[in-house]
This record gives sequence, structure tokens and C-alpha cells, in this order.
Amino acid sequence: MKRLLNTLYVTSPDRYLSLDGENVVVLSEGEEVGRVPLHNLEAIVTLGFAGASPALMGACAKRNVALSFLSRSGRFLARVSGECRGNVLLRKKQYFLSEDTEGRLDIAKSFITGKLFNGRWVLERATRDHAMRVDVERLKLVSGRLKNAMEAVQTCGSMETLRGIEGEAASLYFSVFDELILQQKETFSFQGRNRRPPLDEINALLSFTYTLLANMTASALETVGLDPYVGFLHTDRPGRASLALDLMEELRPVYADRFVLSLINKRIVSPSGFFRKENGAVIMDDDTRKAVLSAWQTRKQETIKHPFLEVKVEWGMAAYTQALLLARYIRGDLDAYPPFMWK
Repeated sequence: MKRLLNTLYVTSPDRYLSLDGENVVVLSEGEEVGRVPLHNLEAIVTLGFAGASPALMGACAKRNVALSFLSRSGRFLARVSGECRGNVLLRKKQYFLSEDTEGRLDIAKSFITGKLFNGRWVLERATRDHAMRVDVERLKLVSGRLKNAMEAVQTCGSMETLRGIEGEAASLYFSVFDELILQQKETFSFQGRNRRPPLDEINALLSFTYTLLANMTASALETVGLDPYVGFLHTDRPGRASLALDLMEELRPVYADRFVLSLINKRIVSPSGFFRKENGAVIMDDDTRKAVLSAWQTRKQETIKHPFLEVKVEWGMAAYTQALLLARYIRGDLDAYPPFMWK
């Protein structure tokens, strides 16, 4: 089993990353401000503008350390990838399935089934744990409609129908998301999903967290030998990691959405940690971004029992275990791909 290592997050805009022997060196105006052994890292995420040295990028590619560049708002810009080391036979089967109408539909159904199941679980848990603070009847109504959507997924016969079911279900789920905010509701109010740019604090947190999850999922797929850019649900597009977007669908509710809710409900973030730009985009300040990343690292290290494998793993390994199961299905070792269905 793959071992969960650390992720180095560089949030200051003027930091330059370089390589010194086997160490990542963080520089500010030519002065060293940090040093981390490369062998302790599985990923580096930088939100600065100064960049990284070619030597460090080469070392990361050689050692399969994911090096990702994000904008100050958390929007994905680029990532460094090394030579393709995946099993060529596995990738050929992946490419074949991606062009097979029935094969890709079966896998896409599994992704969406997991997403709907986990979305229902988030709502059901809120009615169980906070019955006196949420509109139980409203949440139960949406939960029931998500259950109906899960049944519709099993019988749908085309990708267009599946995407329609998923889109309607996502609208239903987010229509009651505001009910799950139990603290700081005077500022953290959710009226609907928006992005590019996010127009309120909650959407800023969701978009940033989804980017972190997408990077983690893409790295997991590469680790098991799959091509993260060739998907089944999301259409192929130059520069888009479609399979990573596919695989993260089932993890969004229980991993990313619950994480964002915990940031607000536990008061890890506060309204003063956000500011609005001239174009209306709401952005986290540096201190809030650091607090979010610290909490994200803590969450990754929490141990859970995998619902299918029935072994204890860290939350940070969830994307890897699902990538591994997907690879086993594509190879023919499993009869079906088992989505991550958490309780």
C-alpha cells in the first residue's frame, strides 16, 4: 500500500523554489526561508508567482513528486509531470474503454452513484446529529429525491441522460447546503454554486478545496498507472485532467464539502479573512489560506475504514485507493468498479 507523505504548500507570492542536493529550498528575495527534504514529500503546491527552478522541476518529475502551480485565488494553472511510467497495457485498455459507449457509461454511472450516495449521507447525518438546528423535513425531502436519482442512474441508457440526472441532483443538493451551516450564518450564507470567479465566501472555499482534491486525485491516478487526462464522464479537452474530475465526483460531498462545512462551523475561518476584488470575486487572505491548508493536512491524516476494502486508511489515501480499484477494474480483476460510498 502506498504511504501517505507530506504536501508542501507555499502560499506567499514572492517565494521561489529551488533544489539543493536532496532538499527543496524556499527563497525570498534570494534569502533562504525554508528547507524540506524532497524524500519526505509526495506533492508541492505553490500559490506564488516567482516559480521554481528547472532542477527542482526535473527532480520532482523523476521522483514522482507532484508539483502544482495555482493562482492566488486557488485556480489551477499547471503541474509538472515526468515521463509516462504507467503500465502501457493498462493505459491501452483505459483508452479503449473511453471510446466504448457502453463501457464508459458503466464506469460513469459508478462515479455518479457514489456522488449521490455520499451527498445523501451528508444530508442524512445532518438530520440525525442536528435535528433541532436544521429543517429536517426539507433535508429529508431532498434526500429522498437524491435516492430516486440514484435509481434513475442505474437504468439510464446514455451519457447525456446521466449528465442530466447528475446536474439536477447537484442543484437539489446545493439548494439545501445552507441548512448545513450552523455557525456564523450572518456572513456565511450560501445561495447557490458559482465559480470563475466565486462570488461569496463559501464558494471561494469550495472552489479552493475542489482544486486541492483534483490535484490529489490526478496524482493518485498517475501513481497507479492511469492517464488522468482521459476520462469517462467528463469529455476530453486539452489540458483538462478529465479522469481526475471523474474520480473526484464521488469524493466531493464527504471529503471536500464536509471539510468546508467544518471550517465554518468550527470557526477555523472567519468573515474577516476574505476580501472582494473589483470584478466581484471573493478571495481568501493569506492567513485564512494558511489556516485552510493546515486543516486540510490534518484531515488527510485522519484514519477511516475504507467502505469496500474494509481496511484502515488515512483520508488522504482515499483518492489513491479508488484509483487503485479503478485500475483493477480496467485490468479485469474486478467485475465492476466499486465507488467510495461512505457512512
